[in-house]
Amino acid sequence: MRIEDYAMIGDMQSAALVGRDGSIDWLCLPRFDSPACFASMLGSDGNGHWWIGPTGRPPATRRRYRDDTLILESEWDTEGGTVRLIDFMPPRHPHPDVVRIVEGVSGTVEMTVQIRVRFDYGRIVPWVRRSNGSLQAIGGPDSVWLHSPVPLRGGDYAHRATFRVSEGERLAFVFTWHPSHEPMPTLIDAEEQLRETANHWTEWVGRCSYDGPWRAAVVRSLITLKALTYAPTGGIVAAPTTSLPEDLGGTRNWDYRYCWLRDATMTLDALIGSGYLDEAQDWRAWLLRAIAGRAQDLQIMYGVAGERRLPEMEVEWLAGYEGSRPVRIGNGAVSQLQLDVYGEVLNSLYLSEVSGLSPDKRAWSIQRELLGYLENHWDEPDEGLWEVRGPRRHFVHSKVMCWVALDRAISQVERFGRSGPVDRWRALRDRIHAEICEKGFDPARNTFTQSYGSAELDAALLLIPIVGFLPPEDSRVRGTVEAVERELTVDGFVMRYPVAEENAVDGLPGGEGAFLACSFWMAEALAMIGRRDDAATMFERLLSLRNDVGLLAEEYDPRYGRLVGNFPQAFSHVPLIHVAGLLSEPAPAARPLTGEGLQEGA
Repeated sequence: MRIEDYAMIGDMQSAALVGRDGSIDWLCLPRFDSPACFASMLGSDGNGHWWIGPTGRPPATRRRYRDDTLILESEWDTEGGTVRLIDFMPPRHPHPDVVRIVEGVSGTVEMTVQIRVRFDYGRIVPWVRRSNGSLQAIGGPDSVWLHSPVPLRGGDYAHRATFRVSEGERLAFVFTWHPSHEPMPTLIDAEEQLRETANHWTEWVGRCSYDGPWRAAVVRSLITLKALTYAPTGGIVAAPTTSLPEDLGGTRNWDYRYCWLRDATMTLDALIGSGYLDEAQDWRAWLLRAIAGRAQDLQIMYGVAGERRLPEMEVEWLAGYEGSRPVRIGNGAVSQLQLDVYGEVLNSLYLSEVSGLSPDKRAWSIQRELLGYLENHWDEPDEGLWEVRGPRRHFVHSKVMCWVALDRAISQVERFGRSGPVDRWRALRDRIHAEICEKGFDPARNTFTQSYGSAELDAALLLIPIVGFLPPEDSRVRGTVEAVERELTVDGFVMRYPVAEENAVDGLPGGEGAFLACSFWMAEALAMIGRRDDAATMFERLLSLRNDVGLLAEEYDPRYGRLVGNFPQAFSHVPLIHVAGLLSEPAPAARPLTGEGLQEGA
């Protein structure tokens, strides 16, 4: 199936992807970054899946999330009648459960259930036994139970059954994971958990403060962000998947089941702006724990509990989504130098104080430590926010975010009485600003460039007015926005940067789709420079790319008219919330994250 044919269910510690045909093809337990027990999305049915649907495996006629919840309902209209499949994961207590309720809507429909459990990303075929009418599968540290209302028969290392469901009947299947050395968990009441899960989500959504014209899209994006939150720590993963390709059949396949620091400012901004201060505070607490230590040891990403070692390896036994290999586990970019993350961290901690989150005594000490490192290393080349695997460069966006780090620290001293060498910081901030305007700007084309001395552009340049480096009315801002619009737009959507073989900025073969966050940045930048109608038009086009249940992947490939990259992607849903909020205002304005040092001159 296409990436957009999937929907997500989750319990805020892990997530499953459910296909339009009723098959769960991706599920990692017990955490987002644990080995998958259903991995057919990156291989074949033999790598693990759990299918429930009408015999013959047709796609669902329609599907939706219940209003303001993460409860998925898929319906099939067949010759014999209509059947509904209700999929959800209850908030965890204490083990993860996946509940699938088959409901007869009208007539009588023949259904099939088939399950293949494969631990360790589809590699380990478990030992399966029957116990009190249920199935237990064990393989190493993992054990799962399937409680089925219909008898299952084994064969070909799978279990299946065919059954009929008539109008008014409801049959509940419950799948539970636990460590294999522990006893069998208590079976949950599926119907009771359905009610409690619905109440959990509707009560949470009820706290949303956004009430503009795009409320449905904003709420679905907020639910997605909440579902990608690892509840025990507050960390938010970029996506629940690994190795869904940015280029179909290509090698640009990465593991996104980790927490990126650069998501901090944008995620905090979206949560705070929508009324979710508790979640923002949890995310800030995760951030401070993760980055605690020496400033030079700061990483660009961490595990959901703050783990620092995320070694990258290739899973050779998986064929990859549509043959896109390799399948990667872990992410080697964890060791890169990306100076922009210092600005992202300082910006997020500044924003948390401006927004009135309860003070954290550790925060300013950590900020001072990071600033001390940045003062001595801001002028080094780095890999940049796009994690290029080519040579290090003096990326303009990285330098802009170094400016942001100092600007926000100065603001905290001036506004909140923090202690620090503010005169020295102010001088360095101005020095960085001047250097960027001299070395990172092409006056002949009236645009900033991707890196010092380069001719290429970069969609991250759209953030220059958004973070307050220059005001929207500055001619250089308008020139940059229009240059990116002219040179990096394909079929109306924005690419991150040129990826032609002769350019090879990122050191990788092949192409990629339009990065959706960049297109949202373009909509925001257009609104800020006064092109509000163009911004609204682009925003509506981006909303049209969401799948039938409102989810976005990392990229959209105009060549194929398909979503590509890991799915669903937090970095796509966060700017959706930002732009909806901006366009709902009577006039465009700078976001709350904008600092005090807005510069109008050189």
